Amino acid sequence: MAVLMQPHADSKPDQVALVDEYGETSWGEFNSRVNQLIHSLRKSGLQSGDTCAVLSGNRREYYEAFAAAAHGGWLLVPINWHLVAEEVAYVLADSNAKAFLVDSRFSELGQATIQRGDSPVLNAALVIGADLEGFENYEAFIGAADASEPDDQTMGGPMFYTSGTTGKPKGVKSGISQSGTPIEMLKMMSDGMTEMLGLPVSGRTLLCGPVYHSAQWAFSFLPLLAGGSVVMRHHFDAEEVLQIIDKHKITNVHLVPTQFIRMLRLDEEIKNRFRGESLAVVWHGAAPCPPKIKSEMIDWWGPIISEYYGSTEGSIVTTVNSVDWLAKPGTLGKPVEIMEVIVIKEDGSRGATGESGQLYVKNIMGSDFEYHNDPDKTKKAHLEPGVFTFGDIGYLDEEGYLFMSDRKIDMIISGGVNIYPAEIESVLINHPAVVDAAVFGIPNEEFGEEVKGAVELVVRAKGSDLLEAELIAHCKENLAGFKAPKSIDFEASMPRHPTGKLLKRLLRDKYWQEAGRNI
Repeated sequence: MAVLMQPHADSKPDQVALVDEYGETSWGEFNSRVNQLIHSLRKSGLQSGDTCAVLSGNRREYYEAFAAAAHGGWLLVPINWHLVAEEVAYVLADSNAKAFLVDSRFSELGQATIQRGDSPVLNAALVIGADLEGFENYEAFIGAADASEPDDQTMGGPMFYTSGTTGKPKGVKSGISQSGTPIEMLKMMSDGMTEMLGLPVSGRTLLCGPVYHSAQWAFSFLPLLAGGSVVMRHHFDAEEVLQIIDKHKITNVHLVPTQFIRMLRLDEEIKNRFRGESLAVVWHGAAPCPPKIKSEMIDWWGPIISEYYGSTEGSIVTTVNSVDWLAKPGTLGKPVEIMEVIVIKEDGSRGATGESGQLYVKNIMGSDFEYHNDPDKTKKAHLEPGVFTFGDIGYLDEEGYLFMSDRKIDMIISGGVNIYPAEIESVLINHPAVVDAAVFGIPNEEFGEEVKGAVELVVRAKGSDLLEAELIAHCKENLAGFKAPKSIDFEASMPRHPTGKLLKRLLRDKYWQEAGRNI
């Protein structure tokens, strides 16, 4: 058997491990299919240390690929299905992928990718859920192998590509999942994370965000290895999520602030039908959450809302539960046991309590990362070996709680004054007419930059000069005057990455292009 699934396949072979729109997979079936996939990929020529890439929505076969890579010593590269063929081909080539698994939902994109001249030669090109020219059917591929326990199982793991908001995406390679690491290390990680996050050992996870994002993988695949089950959906639908939680007795889910907002904006009748009695913990992260929105979620769902601060590069750094957050609204919590947070000021000195600066983190177990094929970017992210930054600005209070001001890259400098958009966005979202907001800097001849706002309105509201003036006044009532936007655009929908990250450059760039400069 696959080592990490053996206890579950032995003790509960007929119990459900995975659920998606197409059906269910039991632990016994899951174990057998993972073994078959390992044998089949090895037969196609994949060796320990090679790369397998997956272009797929959230479905059960994705988790078979994750588990096979974990036991076969391979890097598993999840690909963002919003990319175009040129970008997918770049990821395949940059990661030196030897196998490529494509969900039938994205047949056209997968086919266009492998037909490009810059796409690498593949040992295996597989399509899941259909037949497709140029690809072998996934079921036929694994069906040709037996389900016996593979020899020489060694730990592999995912290599997630950053979203590439400031250039081409880069693979983030963890030192832990390098080929040759004992596979038992992943079992320790899954058990440790389940305990740290307070996830029920035999709980049921809901996955409703794209698993090509590292947080969605960590909050679903690791609890699965610890013995839980996963119910997944390809898209997020606020009303459907409430129904699934009750129907499947979901115990834990990872959400992002945008999803909170969508659920809070549902009709009261729909919200009142939701019971949520099975939920033990709800985690959120990936993007800043306005305090008002989080308070409303806690009022609705109870003190089960917990938050973390982290990234693909550094995993989870800090955590905070509802009780501690309510005592210190806006905090991202304290560092977890194996992490240290270091504040470095602009002059390079270490920040004292309450002093703001660039945040660096250190894993005291010695874990580190590198950007695949980009030593310069790796070096720029590090203060020294093992001490690295995500590019965020913040401070630690007298009790060691972390507060983040903003992303350094998003900071606005107007007349020499640093202005952080996150607090302004939070104020805008608190206005009853606003469902989402972005704040960024645009050119100003006198001050260098000025504060610009952009908002997405609730369905019943309409953009107007009067509403713009009302929103600016609302900001001035709640913030220092220099932080208030000078003007506000009304957007039909805010450009957000499916992970929840706000793509401000799509709003900001047109203003800088018109000015003929970037800063």
